[in-house]
Amino acid sequence: MGLSLNQKYPLSNGTQPLSPTVIVAFQGERGAFGYEAARAYFSQERHRKPDFIPYRSFADVFHAVEVGDVDYGLVPLENSQAGSINDVHDLLLQYNLFVIGEISYRVNQCLLCLPGQQLRDIKRVMSHPQALVQSDVFLRALEVETVTSYNTAGSAKMIHEKRLRGTAAVASTSAAELYELEILANGIQTIEDNYTRFIALSREPAPRCTEPAKTMLVMMTSQQPGSLYKCLDILAAKQINLLRLESHPLHQYDWKYVFFLDFEGHHEDSAVCSVLVELANQTTFCKVLGSFARNVEGRRNKALLGVR
Repeated sequence: MGLSLNQKYPLSNGTQPLSPTVIVAFQGERGAFGYEAARAYFSQERHRKPDFIPYRSFADVFHAVEVGDVDYGLVPLENSQAGSINDVHDLLLQYNLFVIGEISYRVNQCLLCLPGQQLRDIKRVMSHPQALVQSDVFLRALEVETVTSYNTAGSAKMIHEKRLRGTAAVASTSAAELYELEILANGIQTIEDNYTRFIALSREPAPRCTEPAKTMLVMMTSQQPGSLYKCLDILAAKQINLLRLESHPLHQYDWKYVFFLDFEGHHEDSAVCSVLVELANQTTFCKVLGSFARNVEGRRNKALLGVR
């Protein structure tokens, strides 16, 4: 199939006039970790006011960005404890969008309930499946029923609106404040340093960054011995540092997989360009999802949205 630079490279020149407001989609409800991460990422924009719009599912976020209902989206890609969010990986394959940045956001899970209750009163706990996994040790010790929900803050909102006694939610401290719930326990995640990596989505690629960059790519190798090794050897030969490698099943085919890679460098760098050409010849499918500034907790690509 050859190399696909997400069908839109080279980069646009950024001469389009900027709207005074940035509309950002996130999954869940206000007070969710996705909402907090979106505020942390986009609120650093000094010249445009961000407005955050909740959507029920990750697919709804991708769709809203693709059709232009919003300017950007922010979705979780992986958690340091619970691992990858498979639905988001599927959607990266289905939609023709760019990954333009990332933020690693610290997730502090809390147990929330209606005021006046004790831990012994709680018989059922609701939350997003990822939050339940992240808090599994604490919840098993409580010996309560766990119920999956579409969102952490959405569970808190439901308890508030339906006045559900004997039921608690695993969610953030801001969700407790927003939905007038008490915090029965703070920091209930199994691993204290619990981080979720969020990625920002756009219809256009990010402007070339001045900070150290990384490139995100998805590829499929031939079903031959040593196919993946040959691809990784291309990176090694060019001294390109591989940051992440993950296999992901193609649900429409039995036992076929694609590989998501993050590696150092920008797709415009000469060494990375050379690697991409060689990977295109070595794979049956190869798509660059984006090149953007590498990130640490609380930092983001300041080149985003036209800020230099």
